[in-house]
Amino acid sequence: MYPRIEIKLDAIKHNMTRLVNQCKASGIDVAVVVKLMCGDERVISSIIDLGAKVIADSRLENFKDMKGFTGKKLLLRLPMLSQIDKVVDLVDVSLNSEIEIIRKISEVASSKNKIHDIILMVDLGDLREGIIDIDLLDKTIGDILLLKGIHLLGIGTNLTCFGGVIPSTKILSKFVNIKDKIEKKYQIKFDVVSGGNSGILGLLTSNKMPIEVNQLRLGASIFMGIGLNDERIDGLKFDAFTLVVEIIEMMDKPSRPIGEIGLDAFGNKPFFEDLGIRKKALCAIGRQDINCEDLYSVDKNIKILGMSSDHLVLDISDVEKKYRLGDKVEFRLSYQGVLSAMNSKYINKSYH
Repeated sequence: MYPRIEIKLDAIKHNMTRLVNQCKASGIDVAVVVKLMCGDERVISSIIDLGAKVIADSRLENFKDMKGFTGKKLLLRLPMLSQIDKVVDLVDVSLNSEIEIIRKISEVASSKNKIHDIILMVDLGDLREGIIDIDLLDKTIGDILLLKGIHLLGIGTNLTCFGGVIPSTKILSKFVNIKDKIEKKYQIKFDVVSGGNSGILGLLTSNKMPIEVNQLRLGASIFMGIGLNDERIDGLKFDAFTLVVEIIEMMDKPSRPIGEIGLDAFGNKPFFEDLGIRKKALCAIGRQDINCEDLYSVDKNIKILGMSSDHLVLDISDVEKKYRLGDKVEFRLSYQGVLSAMNSKYINKSYH
């Protein structure tokens, strides 16, 4: 059935094994971030089979089907006050920054006779989650240590995802310095110092990672073989996902629409270069499923012209292959493209 995303499980397994071993050699544990898979049981099962110790996701709902997993379940997105009861029931660890939410976790966990682990997030300048004010961080730590039902497992930080801040030894040294001061003041020792995501791997390979960092949260590198700035990482496979779509119309048509051009279905005014008559292929997939900006044709001679909500329009005038009605066209995907495809109920999945 088409459209279809083809998933190479062996490529994912290769990347995970290589990265886990590389991190282990530096005393770093890997939290396998599976949010890109949108709860796909087949892929997550393969991750579990490889011996993942920590599986992380940003959507609480995706943990419901991980009952066979005996490791730690980590909630990446800060918990909502309205979901604390489920947080305590479904996951072992959560990232946090707001003391009000942490107090609620304490209350709920205590009522269930549970201990919930938290990692307190520190904002080093990327300006997404985390406490950026040092005095507030200090006060929050003090308040947390008075609470029952929770365990302050460690501290964490995140870079690149929102502000695009590039990880550096200088930035992470600041993070380590904050950790050291907290541990000294409160006479505690953090079990986890979670230094970031796949964008930080360059510091590891160049031996510039502070030795105090003992956890990385890796997703894009495992599933797509990419790191900082979406650049490919040497030794990893980047072809784990291929989108396959079917041609439903193939005709010679003008390259420029006939008539006055206004706004398209999405409120944009498109531009078309007049190249005369071109051979065009219409494919059965649209923006309801995925954005054309996230598609990269395997056949380099195919030009993506655009998308409506249900159709993808291609220029196949310059291809060597003689495409026919019903033929399939393959595309590589960006990170966002994989996320969209995995999240669409209209895109079928196959596993190899």
